[in-house]
Amino acid sequence: MRWDLLFDDLESQLDQEQRDEERALALEEERLRLARLTLRDRLTALARVDDGGPVAIRVELHGGAELELRPLAFGRDWMSATVVESGRGPGQCLVPLGAIAAVLPSRAQVLSSLEAGAEGSGRLSERIGLPFVLRDLCRRRTPVHVTTHEGRVHGTIDRVARDHLDLALHEQGTARRDRDIRGIRIVPIARIVLVAFDSAT
Repeated sequence: MRWDLLFDDLESQLDQEQRDEERALALEEERLRLARLTLRDRLTALARVDDGGPVAIRVELHGGAELELRPLAFGRDWMSATVVESGRGPGQCLVPLGAIAAVLPSRAQVLSSLEAGAEGSGRLSERIGLPFVLRDLCRRRTPVHVTTHEGRVHGTIDRVARDHLDLALHEQGTARRDRDIRGIRIVPIARIVLVAFDSAT
């Protein structure tokens, strides 16, 4: 009888140790998964479409400006989004991920952002860098508002080099014509906080 009790006790101790080891292993795997998450991973998890439509994400940019955005696409180092503003029609923008000072999620968004996986979907857009997208705006001759750390200017991108762009400054609402150009600004891409443009363009 005592041997039965002893074996039952040993078996229960072994089961408990095995459960503790599995729990510790699961906690360590979760710590490693979280350690691999990037800001981009969490933003893409937040941007998933739910039953109510695209999710809005509130971000604070360098310089303190806060925007509510509905993400459209993610590249390697940028996000395109629709700007959600009351009082005027939504525009679109490009936000360099490095220009985001903080993401301001709701409590539920924090939890859903942690469900992100560190692996991408394999889409080509995820490998495209910001200069490539800026070159597309240049090719389309899209009038843009470029916000940098120093302020905001309006114009049309004339060319995009490796780490900077040339912006022809002109009045909002006018096309880029040589006679209307007030000047050219060479803007380092690293200083760009936001590129906004009309979604109808």
